[in-house]
Amino acid sequence: MNPLFSLCVYCGSRMGDSPAYAQTAQAVGTWIGAHGGQLVYGGGNNGLMGVVAQATAQAGGRVVGVIPQALVDKEFARRECDELHVVQTMHERKQMMADRADAFLAIPGGIGTLEEFFEVWSWRQLGYHHKPIGLLSINGYFDPLMGFLSQATQHGFIGAAQQNVVRHGPEVDSLLRGLITEAGMPNAGTGLKLI
Repeated sequence: MNPLFSLCVYCGSRMGDSPAYAQTAQAVGTWIGAHGGQLVYGGGNNGLMGVVAQATAQAGGRVVGVIPQALVDKEFARRECDELHVVQTMHERKQMMADRADAFLAIPGGIGTLEEFFEVWSWRQLGYHHKPIGLLSINGYFDPLMGFLSQATQHGFIGAAQQNVVRHGPEVDSLLRGLITEAGMPNAGTGLKLI
């Protein structure tokens, strides 16, 4: 069966300091699979990356991993992906992930997660795509970032319309449903798989 939608998830290759982060990654992956979707992610098996991929697969979703050759060993590439693309550069990785996605979601992670989130957001601002973007803020993880972005908007460095492009919140179902619906795939948000 072809997936109803393709969600690119950016997240940490570490587990973080709270079980809530892994629980969130599992909930995101389960939601993707249960709603007939496809995960596009960085191809690793470590940390939250591995959790979201495993949960997606266990819930019946497709998993597409994209990983640079230099990180295959470091991030322990997940060989069980439905598609595992080993590329040469980070630029190739990010472009392929963006091309394969209908929407983007960042859950807790570090520098790489934030860099990927900001890149797809800036690409949208520049008109390279018009795909929805979300931040899932578990335990208030992204709240300080949202505060900073509001400050940047108040100081005139980010337009209010651009800040409003990013959907954010702490609730998996409503945030993912909103992203997929905004991407133009309302059937994927019903919880019913098409046969």
